Formats: sequence, C-alpha cells, structure tokens
Amino acid sequence: MNDATANLILNVDDNDGARYAKSRILSRAGFEVIEAANGTQALELARASLPDLILLDVKLPDINGFEVCRQIKASPETAAILVLQTSAAAVQSIDRIRGLDGGADSYLVEPIEPAELIAHVRALLRVRRAEGALRESEERFRQMAENIDDVFWMLDPATDQLLYVSPAYHHLWGDSAILPQPGPAHWAGSVHQEDEATVEAAYRALASGTPYEIEYRIVRPNGTTRWVAERAFPVRDSRDSIYRLAGIVNDISERKANEMVLRDADRRKDEFLAMLAHELRNPLAPIRNAIELLDPSRAPTTQNFETMREVIGRQVRHLSRLVDDLLDVARITQGKITLRQENVSLVAAIEAAIETVAPALTKKAHTLRTEMPDDSVYIVGDGVRIAQVLGNILSNAVKYTPQEGEILVDVHESDEDVQITVRDNGVGMSAETIPHIFDLFVQSQNSLERSEGGLGIGLPLARTLVELHGGQIQVFSAGAGQGSEFVVRLPLTRRVQSGQPAVPDEPVAALPVEPGTGPALRLLLVDDSVDAATLLSMVLEADGYDVRIAHESTQALEIAARFKPEVVLLDLGLPGMDGFQLAQEMRKLDSTASALLVAVTGYGQAGDRQRSHDAGFDYHLVKPVAVDEIHRVIETRFPKTSSLSGSGVSEA
Repeated sequence: MNDATANLILNVDDNDGARYAKSRILSRAGFEVIEAANGTQALELARASLPDLILLDVKLPDINGFEVCRQIKASPETAAILVLQTSAAAVQSIDRIRGLDGGADSYLVEPIEPAELIAHVRALLRVRRAEGALRESEERFRQMAENIDDVFWMLDPATDQLLYVSPAYHHLWGDSAILPQPGPAHWAGSVHQEDEATVEAAYRALASGTPYEIEYRIVRPNGTTRWVAERAFPVRDSRDSIYRLAGIVNDISERKANEMVLRDADRRKDEFLAMLAHELRNPLAPIRNAIELLDPSRAPTTQNFETMREVIGRQVRHLSRLVDDLLDVARITQGKITLRQENVSLVAAIEAAIETVAPALTKKAHTLRTEMPDDSVYIVGDGVRIAQVLGNILSNAVKYTPQEGEILVDVHESDEDVQITVRDNGVGMSAETIPHIFDLFVQSQNSLERSEGGLGIGLPLARTLVELHGGQIQVFSAGAGQGSEFVVRLPLTRRVQSGQPAVPDEPVAALPVEPGTGPALRLLLVDDSVDAATLLSMVLEADGYDVRIAHESTQALEIAARFKPEVVLLDLGLPGMDGFQLAQEMRKLDSTASALLVAVTGYGQAGDRQRSHDAGFDYHLVKPVAVDEIHRVIETRFPKTSSLSGSGVSEA
C-alpha cells in the first residue's frame, strides 16, 4: 500500500549531495518533493506551498534549523505543518531536546538509513491524519478526555463559563468538591494561599493570549494539599481570534514527594562524603607522623618504635573497620548478605561485643554493668553478626555518654524471645531524631558524638541484621540529657547442654604435614604492589621464613618451579593472569601441587571466597591482614612442633 499519494514534502538542506540523496529516497517512496537550500527559502516555500511535512536540517547557512522550526510553528498559517529535523552534527541528547522543545515533531540523527527515513515520514503523516480525525469528532475527544487521569477543562472567555471539565476533576480536587465557578483569578480556585499570586498572574495573562505552564498546590475540601502541574493555552479560530481557553492539569504530588526525598538523600550523601573524608584523614595523620618520626635524623628511641607500632596498629584496625562497615552496607543494600544459621550463646556474643568497645570504655572511664539470666541463653543466628549488632549499639552508647557515664546491658527472656536492653545516661535524643536514628548516614548533630567520629552506618546495619534474624530493634529516650535505651528482641531456640560451643568450630584445615628440607619454611609471596610485597616479605623473613617475591603471574610460576615453595601467599588482583588462574596453574605444577595456597587480597565478598575455594586456595584472607593471622593459617599445616619451631615465627 502506498500512503504517500498527494503528500508534499519540503526537503531543506544546504549540502547539495545530502539534499539530493534524501529527495531521491522520498521520491522513490512516492512522495512529491520540493527543495530549499537555506532557512529563508524554507520559510518562503512553507508559506507558499504549505507542504504536509518539512524535512529540516539543523545546520543551515543563514538561519539554523531550530529557529526555522520555531518560526514555522509560531506562524498560524504554517503551524500545522509537520517538521522532521535531522542533523549530523547536533547529535547529543540536549540537541534533540532543544529541537523537540522548539516544536519539531521528530528528530533524527544522520546518517539515516533510507528505510528508517521513510518509516519516520510515514509515521508522522499517519499521526497527523489521526489528529485530523480526532478534531472532526468531538464525541471521540470527549470519550478520551473522560477516561484519562488528567483534568481537561475548556472555558468560554466571552461569558467566563466552563464548557467542559473532565470527570478526573473530582478525583484530583476531592470527591466532595463541587463544580468550580470560574473567577478572575482562576477557573477552579482552591489554590494554596502561598501560590495564589503566581497562579492569578498566569491566568490573567492567558486571556490576552499568553499560554502558561505552572506548578502549584491546591487545597482539597478535607484540608489536604496536592501538587498539580497545569498547562493552559488559548484556542484560536480561523481569524486568529481567541474563542476558547483550555488547559490540562495533572497530579504531581508523588513526583514532588520523590524530589524532596532525593534532595534529602543528596544532602545526606554530601554530609556522609564529608564525614568519610574526615574519618579517613584522621587515622592517616598519626600514621604520617609515625613515618616522620622514623626519620634517622630524629634519632628515634626504642620507646619511640614501640609507641609508633601501637599507634599504626590502632589506626590500621580503625581503617579496616571503616572499610568493613562500608562493605556491609553495600552487601545489605544489594541483598547479598548471608547469615550462618547456628546455635549462638548470647552471653558469648555480648562478651565479644563488650570486647570490641573495651578500649573506648576505658578511655572514657564508663561503668558497664551486665544483668543476665543464670541459665545459658541460646538463639539461632550468626554469632559474628549478632556480636556486631550489640557492638554497634554499645559503641553508640559509649559515644553518646559523657565521661564517667553508666551503661547497662540487661537481658530478659520470655517463652519465645529474648530481650537485650542497652541503656545509658548519656545525652539522649530529641523526639525529632528518634524516627530517623536508623536511617543510613544519619549523624547526630551533638558535638560530643561528632568528636568521636563515625559514618552514621552502625545503627542502620544493626537494624537490618536484627531484622534478618527475625527480630526487631527499638530506641527510646525521654529527651535531651535523659539518656537512651536500645531494645533488641531476638527469637529463642532450645537451651543447649552446658559445654556445647556457642559457635561451631572453624572448618577443619588440612592435616599437618612435615615441612620440606631446611630450617625455615619456603614461602613465595606474589603481589603486584611492590611496597606491600617488600614490607610483608621483610616481616616474614624476620619471623624466620625463607621468602621469594614475584610481582606478576609468569614470574611467580618460574620462581615456583625452581624454589618449590611450601607456602604461597597470593594476591588475586594481578595484571594479566589473575590470582584465581594462577592458583589453578600452581596446582598443576609438581612443585606447588601440595603447597599451602593462601589468598591475601582486598576482595572479601562471599563470591570472591567461593571463587578462591574453587580455584584451589586453602584459605582466603582479606587485607589488611595481621601477620599473626598469617602465622595461624600456616601453622594449621605446619605446626610449631615441627622443624619450623625455633625459626622465629611468633605465637599466634
């Protein structure tokens, strides 16, 4: 079927070759084509010939295509002409938006396939014919208007009478709202008093022919407020006289609420990033100073070295906790966190939590009391995560409580659950703060807590972990200066016989084997970070290991074949062949087939650990790794009762 019959198209392009090609494509499709090489000719031909469609290039020598389109659409005699803009230069989203906002009916980026061009032209013409059919049938339009959620209205400016208001008016303005009585300020009224002046000014200008598009609030009969967007315009007759005023109103309350949420989230994000920078810089400062003190020109003493070791250790542990918390947030928000289901001693979990905050408790001279049942209490869950929950709550209590405060951990059990209450006599919180205390990245504005640091993720993590265990967490406070009380409820399980471990033992490692020849274990360290590898090798050599270093996979395989290491510490993020592939290759070599392979990496997700296991690793350690932890892992294969004893490996 040829739908191009009697359709006239004006092809506007200053490039002779491109214009010829497009005209030829359109002519072959059965359209009648006339041409213009610049904007002035295009406007003249548009007025003289009134084509059905104008194929308009954006880049013209005299008037750009955007302005040509605007003038065509602004003129009553040519406004009905379809405009399909094309461009090989203005190809960005902003260009398309500018073209469409300027009145273009469609926008194509060159080069354009012939079939695509014809399809667009035919589609636009079909739409225009459909629009004509709609205009011819008022009843069809009425049926459409009555079945959309937007409010459509039309008014006779001569009599100030409403000719039509779609049924959606009652839904938006309120079911009990009576039909509006137009006035000089607006056709409907019920405008929020703060928006009345803006709406009245726009509405008065409409009568003189100025359309408007505004957003404002309306007040419904029940007193509730809704946000609406209204686009109103004059309707002109063939003599260009305004004989109708019309408009469309749609409910944007949800969009406005979302915008407010996004603005609040953006503000909190900025606050979080500022706090994160602060928290990361804080531990770096003492580490930097410790490095400066190592300068031989400052003649550091033995006591200096011991102090620096303690300071750097504390700050590295602090940085590690920050990273772990951030990773936990990422896992939870992506739904990737998993819990180990086991019988957990609540006493053991509380003791582990207290241990994590013990330094802070001592520093601030707080008094911590615990009140627990005489019998052992067990719950089903992840012991590490439960201890993390209680540690986060205790940490919060320590931060919020001034020097020499009192903190109570109280445990009560019922038939089905156990209640753990952590109460302090600290600064408390206002009624406005309580509903948001478990929101991510929310920080107290209290100067005491600010001075203690934190990223505002501990309590959100606690709530999520509690809920994953089938429990709930609540917070109470009588107000500022009245202290706070956090209550955690977790489901109980059967009591376990005394002596049963609260947390299952670690997976059984490989049976010990005798080390190779020589007084020290042969250890191959593979890491593409030269600094990291060098420093770790120095520590391990000082502890009595025979260490070789490789910085990439090929070098590691070559050294392994000659050196025959008994232990391989292997980074995963290596250039070229990654650590997973390298581990598989090492398992194929006779020299490393039975070696203890340990992944030492910054990748700590559950998927990374599973990949390590599948690749043949015996253990997966996440950086930064304490040397004692490396010793403990090695001793699962090579106990200190073997010939390694006396080699200088420190106690785990």
